Amino acid sequence: MKGLDTNAVVRFLVRDDEKQAQAVRKLLVDAEKKGDSFFIPIAVTLETIWVLSSVYECSKSEIVQALEGLLVLSVLALEEHERVANLCRIALTHDADLPDLLIGLTSHDRGCITTLTFDKTAARSELFTLIQ
Repeated sequence: MKGLDTNAVVRFLVRDDEKQAQAVRKLLVDAEKKGDSFFIPIAVTLETIWVLSSVYECSKSEIVQALEGLLVLSVLALEEHERVANLCRIALTHDADLPDLLIGLTSHDRGCITTLTFDKTAARSELFTLIQ
């Protein structure tokens, strides 16, 4: 198995460089034919969220849709696959940013009763408690 870096994932998703997007697509198609897969570390998922939001100004729903697309590709092995799937399920019903929700979910899944924060928007989620 080989890992994919953020720039490869982003090129595949946004296709702003068609040559690079096609190169990634070819890698994925070839891997699928061979029964191989590519690993996407959770740090790449988080950085992809940030790049799509900050650089490409994608909406939360567009980013969730992109993540859902990655999750269903059998040739991709996302680290924390179930947590990313949970993020997609709850993202549009919470005001918090996607990275904050991922942090809250991670803490929750590791047994924390809450994640303490100064972020008032994140604190509106049941995953967080506002530090007073």
